Order: sequence, then structure tokens, then C-alpha cells
Amino acid sequence: MRSTTAVGSGLFAAWVVHDAEELMTLRSSARRVAARVPRWLPIPADVRAAGFRAEQVRVAMAIMGALLGAAAVDGVRTRGRGWFFQEVLNGFGWHGVGHVAAGVAMRGYVTGVITSPTVVIPFWLWATRALAAEGVPVRRRPTWGTLAVPPAILGAHWVSRRLVGPRQAQA
Repeated sequence: MRSTTAVGSGLFAAWVVHDAEELMTLRSSARRVAARVPRWLPIPADVRAAGFRAEQVRVAMAIMGALLGAAAVDGVRTRGRGWFFQEVLNGFGWHGVGHVAAGVAMRGYVTGVITSPTVVIPFWLWATRALAAEGVPVRRRPTWGTLAVPPAILGAHWVSRRLVGPRQAQA
């Protein structure tokens, strides 16, 4: 298998491993993080108090999985040269750096902080080196794809919350 094919399909594989950690930890981690976020940030009260509903997490991850899957297909199809694949790959790598920074800022575990330095960032660095070795121009500096990561994640959670609904108040 050519390294460009491995890079394209590897993006989705790395995302699956990373999101498996997030699937197991996002609800509890989000509850701790949301409790420490300044009150002026518009976080729904039920999320701030109790974290995300399991259904909301699964739907949001499926939405992001569709995005990463489409980018992986684009990466295989274009042999790593597609702008969509390149932007998502770069955004994926920088988002791993963001997880590590969040762990440092929170002085403890936040979701994704285990697989970011062990899977996400190493895959990103390997992928960009492998593509460059095949003559594919790559960038590691932040790009619009990097800047699109937070809105994409927030958008996935917004859509998910609209589909699943907010946590119901306990009687």
C-alpha cells in the first residue's frame, strides 16, 4: 500500500482510536470542565451541571465521524493532495495539541488527553512526513482547517442537542 493511501485511511483509524477515548470519558470530563468555565460563556445550564447526555455525545461523534470519514476518502482518492483532506488532517493534528493544552490548563485529565500525545499528534507528524516524502506539499502551521475545528465540534454538539434534546429536569 502506498503511504498516501495509508495516510488517508489512517486519518480515520486515528480518529476512531481517539474518539473511543472521548466516548468513554467526555461526559464526566465535560462536567468537570464546564463547572470551571467562566459563567459569561453560554453553556446550557444542564450541561454545566451534569455534562452531556450519552445520546448527545454519540450523535455528535457520529457527525464528526462522517466529516473525518469524508476527509479520509478524499485523502485516499487524491493521494493526500485534496484541500479538504489536507485541512482536516492539519485540523486533526492541531486539535490534539489543543487537548494537551487543555489538560495543562485544567491541571488534570480532560477528554482526549491520553490519545492526543500518543495517537493524534504522532499520526499527524508521521502523515505529513509521509506525504512530503511522496512529493505532496503539506503544511503544519495552523490554517483555516485548524480554525474550523472548534466551530465544527460546537456545531456537531448543537445539531446533536437539537436532535436528542436537552437533559430533562429530575422531578
